Amino acid sequence: MTEPTHHTVHDVAAGTATPGRMPVLYLSHGAPPLADDTVWTNELAQWGNDLPKPSSILVVSAHWEAAPVTIGATDQVPLTYDFWGFPERYYQVHYDAPGAPDLAARVAALVAKPGRPIHQDPSRGLDHGAYVPLVEMYPDADVPVLQVSMPTLDPKKLFELGRELAPLRDEGVLIIGSGFTTHNLREARFGDTTGSAAGWSREFDEWARETVEAGDIDAVLDFENSAPAAHIAHPRTDHFAPLFVSLGATADAGVKAESVVDGFWYGLAKRSFQFN
Repeated sequence: MTEPTHHTVHDVAAGTATPGRMPVLYLSHGAPPLADDTVWTNELAQWGNDLPKPSSILVVSAHWEAAPVTIGATDQVPLTYDFWGFPERYYQVHYDAPGAPDLAARVAALVAKPGRPIHQDPSRGLDHGAYVPLVEMYPDADVPVLQVSMPTLDPKKLFELGRELAPLRDEGVLIIGSGFTTHNLREARFGDTTGSAAGWSREFDEWARETVEAGDIDAVLDFENSAPAAHIAHPRTDHFAPLFVSLGATADAGVKAESVVDGFWYGLAKRSFQFN
């Protein structure tokens, strides 16, 4: 099957989810200039409108690695502008979503184990893996948001973390794994929003679509060996890793994954999935 050159948003009916149970997302979050791409921003806005309104949002971003699992700020604190060399206007963006102390307590209750503590960093605001897409999907900033760290890049351990977080779906929490389906900045085509992409990016993207939608969790977790061009698509695995948390959060519920956003931005695959 030939992928379209320009990405599209595919209709994913909220009603296919179990009543009262929130879907789980894995999305490609872009960089601050995403805000200037009206096509992508409109797609994210449409996706947000199509989702059931969550009670709160839990984000696992490629841009926060800290062990053990660490909970970010539960009060409103400044955003974490974890990027350099951009025009000043990107550092003036605000996203004043309410904090989520109750969700933080639930995450701690689900994840902390004897001998495996959970930490909290009350000064750590949302990074761009969280706020860049949320600005487009929930522009009113009226849903409490909490970010937690990835304690490792090990696929199986992140998958298990997702499983531990799965009960939150029945409490109205939208779990978002935020990364990028292909992420090689050395090979990126900066500024190119035409939808062009190199063969390695297209091959990995198509493999990801087929494998995730088929529910082949073993292949996804072993993507470095099973996917074409894996080491070019992800010289470091941090931007694919949030997908493992999303898979874990839905693995025991027999859910179906559907590709919602596809196409390429700066030559990188912005494939994004919804797990109902």
